[in-house]
Amino acid sequence: MILPIVAYGDPVLRKEGEDIEKDYPELDKLIADMWETMYNAHGVGLAAPQIGKAIRLFLVDTSGFVEEGEEDEEGLKDFKKVFINAEIIEEDGNEFVFNEGCLSIPDVRGDVDRPERIRIRYRDENWQEHEEVYTGLKARVIQHEYDHIDGILFTDYLSPLRKNMLKKKLNQISKGQVKVSYRMKFPFAK
Repeated sequence: MILPIVAYGDPVLRKEGEDIEKDYPELDKLIADMWETMYNAHGVGLAAPQIGKAIRLFLVDTSGFVEEGEEDEEGLKDFKKVFINAEIIEEDGNEFVFNEGCLSIPDVRGDVDRPERIRIRYRDENWQEHEEVYTGLKARVIQHEYDHIDGILFTDYLSPLRKNMLKKKLNQISKGQVKVSYRMKFPFAK
């Protein structure tokens, strides 16, 4: 089922997510619904707070970064994972800038510096524990979604000047004064 994506301004986007247990109610259905919701919105990641749940769950599929026939040196085409109770235990390497966007903040993009390498511990949808290292765009997408489960948005990394320039646009988004091609829930819509 395609769920509405929570828009900027909703308090759930600022909550730190709670760890969940293996017996979390209808976890398989929730994950399936999140995949369907993310693909419907043409995203490469989706975190539970973005569908109104303050829990430590997110998923990523970076295949959208690879054009048909394009070389896939980073292995993005086949990178599809569920992260439950994730904990980034190390970030290092040179920071690199990438122009990020977010399904909860449509039509807004910004350059964000993030470390090029992370080490993360998490459980997958089969409740297997993993500790893995990611670099490049994989690391970036994971860091972006991980921020969501910590109540952080990509706009928090923007310069004060850029944030000030976006104030009106962010206010319009929270009121539902934006055109989107996917279902959204706006906190201050009339």
